[in-house]
Amino acid sequence: MKGIRLLISLVWTILAFGLFAPAGLGQETPAASSTVTPGGMPLPATPAANATTPAAPPKADPLHLTIGLEGRQGTGDVSVAVQIVILMTLLTLAPSIVLLMTSFTRIVIVLGFVRTALGVPSAPSNQIIVGLSLFLTFFLMGPVFDRMNTEAIQPYLAGKMTSVEALDKASVPLKEFMLKQTRTRELEYFLELGGFGPTAVKDLSMRVIVPAYIVSELQTSFQMGFLLFLPFLVIDFLVSSVLMALGMMMMPPVAVSLPFKLLLFVLVDGWHLVVRYLVQSFTG
Repeated sequence: MKGIRLLISLVWTILAFGLFAPAGLGQETPAASSTVTPGGMPLPATPAANATTPAAPPKADPLHLTIGLEGRQGTGDVSVAVQIVILMTLLTLAPSIVLLMTSFTRIVIVLGFVRTALGVPSAPSNQIIVGLSLFLTFFLMGPVFDRMNTEAIQPYLAGKMTSVEALDKASVPLKEFMLKQTRTRELEYFLELGGFGPTAVKDLSMRVIVPAYIVSELQTSFQMGFLLFLPFLVIDFLVSSVLMALGMMMMPPVAVSLPFKLLLFVLVDGWHLVVRYLVQSFTG
């Protein structure tokens, strides 16, 4: 009897402990649960979802384009995209640069005056006038272009300077060329017009130099054109006077004076004198 009572007491103790024990006591939590294989061998416990695991890395930002002042070597150079934009802009402005910032302006205007003074508006043709002016411009601007290539382009291609520094270096020879042909009065006018104070010559910006140079070139070319007209104008007066003295009122003076103008121009080697005078006006 004592054994039966002892067994019943043990069973009730186990049941009472199982029924009234805390809910978490004796139960396997998901954090530390284990799996038993069919053979009875437990598998390692799997970590719980709410266990202290390393935080997942934050999602990367979406791809975006950044245009900055940093080159491939990090030397403060502009990016390749910006360099392409600058190059395309310079190519677009190249005709204006050649026409207005070199010796082309003066040469083409003076050669046009020569053709008009001779009285032959179609000989030489516009293509010949422009072509001759262009090649004379390349000849006169050769030393300037060589300096720009030596001081700016080659160091930039060798990676010794940034594109911004190369542009600053390349503008120096061109500024010096334009300043030699620019009148001081024009520089002072555009300085005053732009609201600049007293400025040293080396500190003048292209914003002031370019318009002052263009106005000076126009004035110089028209002065040279006036001097070219004088000998041919004398021939026109003489021919007109002779025709009036002979009573040939109906005879056009131009038809008679044109051969004499051409003869005079050929005898004095006019094209050589005009070209030499033009070249000396820049180099003198």
